[in-house]
Amino acid sequence: MIDAGSFKNGLTVEIEGNIYQIIEFQHVKPGKGAAFVRTKLRNIINGGVVEKTFRPTEKFPQARIERKEMQYLYGDSGVYNFMDMESYDQVALNDEQVGDALKFVKENEMVTMLSHDGNIFSVEPPFFVELEITETEPGFKGNTATGATKPAIVETGAQVSVPLFVEIGDKIKIDTRTGEYLSRV
Repeated sequence: MIDAGSFKNGLTVEIEGNIYQIIEFQHVKPGKGAAFVRTKLRNIINGGVVEKTFRPTEKFPQARIERKEMQYLYGDSGVYNFMDMESYDQVALNDEQVGDALKFVKENEMVTMLSHDGNIFSVEPPFFVELEITETEPGFKGNTATGATKPAIVETGAQVSVPLFVEIGDKIKIDTRTGEYLSRV
């Protein structure tokens, strides 16, 4: 059990039968009255964000989130298939469960599955991926404006903004959390 006075960002707790991750918290000590903890919580199952206040002495059970590495096999008409590399069990998830997580992930790459009580609720791609540019406008000689970018399509079909010197066929490194171009590989 964790009391509200010990909340930290990223902590997962069970409140009223739902599992929440703490996004923000603030200890408030008003001039009059008792202190309280103001929080912003994200429901890990449906993604909804709520704001709640608690007394610092209120206790909540800490939710155990399991993380497991799995290989992304393939996607077929809104169903995405993953395989546990230890047991070779396969798991199929739909569009709702996956969301935008596979925007930068190629087939046969490893992803992290997050689950609570055996129910998978989220897929985390690797933080950085290397992908090849399949479509972009050509750069022109002398086009070296600092910070200028152009749209490009990578091999997974996602669109990213890249510097003007990047060409079709170049491999680039992308931060999957922000979708930003980092460097050429």
